[in-house]
Amino acid sequence: MKVSAIPYVLQALLCSALVSASPISSDARYKRNVKRWNQFQAVPALGGAAYFITNEPSGNFVVSADIGIDGKLTLRQASFSGGNGAHGVTSPVGPDPLFSQGAIKTSKAANVLATVNAGSNTISMFAIDPANPAAITRVGDAVDSGGQFPVSVAFNAAGTQLCALNGGAVNGVNCFRVDNRTGLTPLPNTNRSLNLNQTTPATGPAGTPSHLIFSEDNRQLIASVKGTPPQPGFFAVWDVANDGSLSQNFVTVPPNQGGLLPFSMTLIPGQNALLATDAGVGFDILDLANPTSPNNRSSVVPIQGQGATCWSSHSPKTGNFYLTDIATSLVTEVNVDSNLRGTIVNQYPQGNNSAVIDNDIASVGTNDFMYVMAANATSINVMDLNAAGNAQIIQTLELSGPATSVGLALNANNLQGMTTFVS
Repeated sequence: MKVSAIPYVLQALLCSALVSASPISSDARYKRNVKRWNQFQAVPALGGAAYFITNEPSGNFVVSADIGIDGKLTLRQASFSGGNGAHGVTSPVGPDPLFSQGAIKTSKAANVLATVNAGSNTISMFAIDPANPAAITRVGDAVDSGGQFPVSVAFNAAGTQLCALNGGAVNGVNCFRVDNRTGLTPLPNTNRSLNLNQTTPATGPAGTPSHLIFSEDNRQLIASVKGTPPQPGFFAVWDVANDGSLSQNFVTVPPNQGGLLPFSMTLIPGQNALLATDAGVGFDILDLANPTSPNNRSSVVPIQGQGATCWSSHSPKTGNFYLTDIATSLVTEVNVDSNLRGTIVNQYPQGNNSAVIDNDIASVGTNDFMYVMAANATSINVMDLNAAGNAQIIQTLELSGPATSVGLALNANNLQGMTTFVS
């Protein structure tokens, strides 16, 4: 069915309108810019930690929370990133300020965390203590992102390389060598342009880069770019050499017919394929084995009644994918079979007008738990993914009150990101 560009534009707008002993940092303010919820310092039976960013223009903080063995969260600390946040250009101004997924990510292999500082055009890295993962410590100074308005970061599987996606007037990717004692060092021959006609801060969400990931075999680096209706978006794919350098030019892979606004990307395990949310229709499936062949298994799958489906994650326990829609405030559970056919399993309301954005899934013990940022509600919903088709909200962690109690600036329109770490 052909749909006019105007509804797609409205749907796109909804995506935004709603540790080492060596010296850690030369920033003398760092220690006094760690805000702790002191009453929660002793938390027994830890399962891991969850993290997001405040993304405030006056100073970007990484907020960390302990994950208990029951999956529930307990706020621990907010750590200054060494840079500033920013909000993309939208009208009206609302949640999803970076138009992206992956603004903050962890590497279990390297025991580190990285975040974007969109207002400073920098990337920051923190060390994670596996025995106390919420108590992160910044490593080195924030480094230049290699462009403007960075929106997403991705670690390779070994945790030795970090790449950043820039979405501003100087857009594209740039990669770094990871050292958990000294920080991030620019990696030669990795600064590559997407050649988008953009602004700094980026104007969007249509026409902006969305997400950056490595392929399952780590031989490709993939960026998703939303279209500007009626022009569809695309996936930019660079080859990654043994030394971490990138191919000079990217291969442009479009979604199948009907795809328009590819946003987040989540790998489909063992299939050399990915599921990408698509704010214009529902979700896209991209067959990376034969992306340009007429015999590929790529497809576009509508979600009836969706408003702007933009973020996604995968549960190893249920084998399914979980997608969040900022407009309808629904989580949609999706199954993808061995032939890359996608079907909707169930949907879970997260609260009217809560504007759910970033999410991540952590495996704690024998259970999987999903952590959903409900931006308008300034809260995090915790879902127990105890069985396929049977997810349940077990906690709603309110953020604004605790933030005020420790003097942390927190604005619903600036919140972004969600990532987890389990030892």
